[in-house]
Amino acid sequence: MKFTTDDVLQYVFEDDVKFIRLAFCDVYGQQKNIAIVPSELKKAFHEGIAIDGSAIAGFGGEVRSDLFLRPDPSTLVRLPWRPESGKVVRMFCDVTYPDGTTLASDTRSILKKAVADAEAAGLRFSFGPEMEFYLFKTDEDGEPTTVPYDRAGYMDIAPADKGENIRRDICLTLEQMGIQPESSHHEEGPGQNEIDFRYSDPLTAADHTITFRNVVNTVAWRSGLWADFSPKPLKNKPGSGMHINFSVSDEAKLNCVIAGVMERIREMTVFMNPVESSYERLGSSKAPVYISWSSENRSQLIRIPAAAKPFVRAELRSADSAANPYLAMALLIYAGIEGCKKELCPPAPLEINLYTAGPEVLEGLKKLPASLEEACAAAAESSFIQSHLPQAVIDAYCKR
Repeated sequence: MKFTTDDVLQYVFEDDVKFIRLAFCDVYGQQKNIAIVPSELKKAFHEGIAIDGSAIAGFGGEVRSDLFLRPDPSTLVRLPWRPESGKVVRMFCDVTYPDGTTLASDTRSILKKAVADAEAAGLRFSFGPEMEFYLFKTDEDGEPTTVPYDRAGYMDIAPADKGENIRRDICLTLEQMGIQPESSHHEEGPGQNEIDFRYSDPLTAADHTITFRNVVNTVAWRSGLWADFSPKPLKNKPGSGMHINFSVSDEAKLNCVIAGVMERIREMTVFMNPVESSYERLGSSKAPVYISWSSENRSQLIRIPAAAKPFVRAELRSADSAANPYLAMALLIYAGIEGCKKELCPPAPLEINLYTAGPEVLEGLKKLPASLEEACAAAAESSFIQSHLPQAVIDAYCKR
């Protein structure tokens, strides 16, 4: 259900809500929030709630540091792990300057603009992220360790799979928050798990991704565990990816979208794989390193999963869970728009296993950046990136 401002005001008044969390993300996609009481809610809707932007990564320095959070009423959700008496609710916010203009570094607003630009081009995108994470034990002080919660493998069951009940609690919590899980299972790594949720429009999908991380972290913590979304938390074990499934309203244009993504993926990579350990993951344990595509083939950058109409989609396999989903989806949209405008065609699909292919096959393929430094250089030199992201965001990723 998409709530209006009046719906939110009525719900808060009638349902014993005591705190409203106004949520937003820094430039790296890390969720932040400020809590207000119900008496401040009308002010939040009409004027915004002030924050110190200089303390938020990527939002600028002390000059023009006064920023305002303006809640999106359609994102209202109750936090089910908070008390039933004296409820706590959350809304995602847009970040603006005092005069109401959008902060350039507000990545949620960047995605909103990308969606609008796509619609102007006659395209509607849908996304469905698949996120992997590890569960680690904590020490006697509650601090995280690198000891996996179990030693199970891919799709194992209890008792080897100790994460079964944790995933169940996560899925039930997501359902209470209006997010429909589709499947969950143990992944290949010890203590590694995956939960997939239903396709949706880009902004909803990105909001759900941020909510998903919050829910996983909260349920793990309440269970005495630590959830780790980093790309490569354990050496010589599978890394954790964020496979991004995407489709376009006009299925005939999906190939053009794929071609656009392949054309720009090197330039986008730093925003899909933003930390040093991202590049330890790429090229191992089914994580791609070559810029290629095919159907059903998990050794490729992009694959077309087996599905009947109208569920035909593409899956980008390079991104990881350290990425800011708002930026990742915005850039995929812009690459897709470009691919359609230029009527690009992808190269011939490679229906081979790239992990076992010989050098005569591999030497002709372009590769993803091999390091964070190389990815930053590709982004910094890209007119595509410059035209779609503000310099403050580029600098935040490439001048750390």
